[in-house]
Amino acid sequence: MKRETGLANGLLCVAALLLAGVLPAAEPPPGFADPVLGRWDLTVQGADGAYPSWLEIRLRTETELMAEFVGRFGSRRYASAVSFAGDRLQVRIPVQYEQGGAELVFDGTLEDGRLSGRTRIGDGKGVAWTGVRAPLLGRLEVAAWGAPISLIGDTLAGWRPRSAQYEGCWTVADGILRATPPCVDLVSEARFTDFRLRLEFRYPPGSNSGIYLRGRYEVQIQDDRGRAVDPLRIGGLYGFIAPRTNAAGKPDEWQSMEIELVGRRLTVLLNGVEIILQREIPGITGGALDSDEGRPGPLMLQGDHGPIEFRNIVITPAGGIQSGPGATT
Repeated sequence: MKRETGLANGLLCVAALLLAGVLPAAEPPPGFADPVLGRWDLTVQGADGAYPSWLEIRLRTETELMAEFVGRFGSRRYASAVSFAGDRLQVRIPVQYEQGGAELVFDGTLEDGRLSGRTRIGDGKGVAWTGVRAPLLGRLEVAAWGAPISLIGDTLAGWRPRSAQYEGCWTVADGILRATPPCVDLVSEARFTDFRLRLEFRYPPGSNSGIYLRGRYEVQIQDDRGRAVDPLRIGGLYGFIAPRTNAAGKPDEWQSMEIELVGRRLTVLLNGVEIILQREIPGITGGALDSDEGRPGPLMLQGDHGPIEFRNIVITPAGGIQSGPGATT
């Protein structure tokens, strides 16, 4: 009788310690997170329409997860907590520019290789979201280049504003495309996959703009002359890739930028200086038009921040593609 009572008391003690967090919980088995590791292109069904987001889930340790996230706007940020058990995923993300709560919470279920669920800020009811695996875009090189195309004419033909707000804020005259705030982004009607792009731009002191490649990846344009390099500053892939050096010119003077994008590989020259060489783009940046990374997309000129002028925008699309093993398009 005493032995049975002692055993029962021992079990009760172990249970109490587990509840108190003194003893470690059972570790997940090896490979527990394999189904969700990697990059995901997300679509969130917001109250004013669908918008893109992006998520990358990685191992922090053998038994813990971490994640990086890009939302509707802003830059890359780290999740504060990630859990995955069975087919259930939860990612908690600190707010950046969002209003109305302490953090974003993505609750989702993995089924047939796709994620779906709801996201909320704080105690809000939230909205639906879905996620698909981001394509590799593992192309090695372009087999041939097509003919150069000039994208600025005598009118705004070939371009459309991102929204109807601030009608007429983009104008073109004497070969110069100009945004006068308050304004919106300007989107090319033509869509591109891989390309070489050359353009010139000019901004007044303190201004901020950018160029979205395929409508998804922003190369930053900003008055940063003399400042330290950073992924949020001029020439960087916004939030992801810092330029090697600051090659910015002076405000109120014309500057040049040359960009090559093949698959996910990005090269950027600013004022003739190579500042990014064959770097991989991880995913979309804040403000992207969509998260459908496997499809061609337009050029988008950012006009919703500060005044900006562009001229001599010339794009050379790829005429042929060579793909590496396992590459997807």
